[in-house]
Amino acid sequence: MSRRAALIVNPVATGVTPERISAVAGELAEAGPVEQLLTEYQGHATELVAHACKHYDEIYVYGGDGVYNEAVNGMLSTVPIGFVPGGATSVLPRALGLPRDPIACARHFTRSNGTRRISLGRVNGRRFTFCAGLGLDAEIVRSTDSRGRDNGKRASDLAFAADLGKIVKGRRGRLEPIMTVEGHGRCAFLVAANCDPYTYAGPIPLRAAPLASFELGLDLVGPKRLTPAGFAHLVWSLTVRPGHHLTSNYLYLHDVDGARVVCDGPTPLQVDGEDLGDVTDAILESERGALTVRI
Repeated sequence: MSRRAALIVNPVATGVTPERISAVAGELAEAGPVEQLLTEYQGHATELVAHACKHYDEIYVYGGDGVYNEAVNGMLSTVPIGFVPGGATSVLPRALGLPRDPIACARHFTRSNGTRRISLGRVNGRRFTFCAGLGLDAEIVRSTDSRGRDNGKRASDLAFAADLGKIVKGRRGRLEPIMTVEGHGRCAFLVAANCDPYTYAGPIPLRAAPLASFELGLDLVGPKRLTPAGFAHLVWSLTVRPGHHLTSNYLYLHDVDGARVVCDGPTPLQVDGEDLGDVTDAILESERGALTVRI
């Protein structure tokens, strides 16, 4: 018996066009009927997925990491879900080892019946798929978002790099501790990673938490403080040879079920590259084995 699938699409994502939507849907239809559902506003994918969980055998999401995040926050069952890359970075499908071309990815899903159970993270009740961040990386997300979006398309990775440089220069290359991970210590900023790599800069994986895995709990990593020399070492470690997590200069927690972070003042928070505003308190949790994904 053929399966019924829902294809949820963010039509304004960077790599999504009407022609590609038709091609992706056509590939998926080789395995059974596919209904296309287009998002129309922020948060719509959460509503569409909650509905699709009750009426379809499989769900596919075509867009970028923002729409993937909305989608997992609407999952109400163990219906398999597949992520088709259509964003500027599309961290989640890349970290899952899926083809980067959306049509090739859809064809792969049609020819493979593979699934994988993965964990998800939560911060203050909001699910995330690959990362959450408090402090510096969330500031970069916010700064880049302030540039605006061209027809819904976010600025490039070069803009992220430029904004990082601007923030670091403004602080003269120094970051002091501004938050406490209860029971573990102080840090200048914190990343909660659900997988390795934590994200990508163009073709380069950034390995903030090299021990993290989709099959485990969360890895938490943050520098206790950073100096100009420390920034240079961090960039080298993220892009060339991970090792920062082994030094005494970093707080690193591996495979944890959760933690509470108390900030000294209002601090930017991001999940999967989406700005959630400022917080003074963050409850991080791992949902082990929460999602069945197509691979």
